[in-house]
Amino acid sequence: MSNLIRIKPHHFIDIIRSFGQGHREFTPHAYGHAVHTVAERLWRERDVMLEMELGADDICAPCVHNVDGLCVDTIDTSFRPDAPTSKREYNLLIDQRWCERLDIEQGTRLTAREFCERLRDRMGDITSIYRENPPERVAARAQAIQAGIEAFL
Repeated sequence: MSNLIRIKPHHFIDIIRSFGQGHREFTPHAYGHAVHTVAERLWRERDVMLEMELGADDICAPCVHNVDGLCVDTIDTSFRPDAPTSKREYNLLIDQRWCERLDIEQGTRLTAREFCERLRDRMGDITSIYRENPPERVAARAQAIQAGIEAFL
């Protein structure tokens, strides 16, 4: 296993959110992606080096929906009609918003601890990042991210 984890900003943040929801053990998903292995490694190695990736990352690599480095999965946009139905396009939009908020870009390297500290310090109100989502979902996400930051740090 490489010493470096290539990761999309929202993937890291989603894992932190899972930690905030009390998840410490992850199981393989039917899609075959690597959330379970990356999350477990992050929990064990808080100072592992991360490299920000806006395309397919180490989580996406083994996924059945990763075709030639592109996600071909779709998402349910019934509760957010303004959002793209392409998971790749929607996730890129979310990642671009997080990059702006956290002052990171493609290729930025931070340890997992440094990324989490930056998230803690710059997260603020995430309504504009997830503006296509219902406010109650965004509020629950924010609360879980905050709890995850506390658990991780």
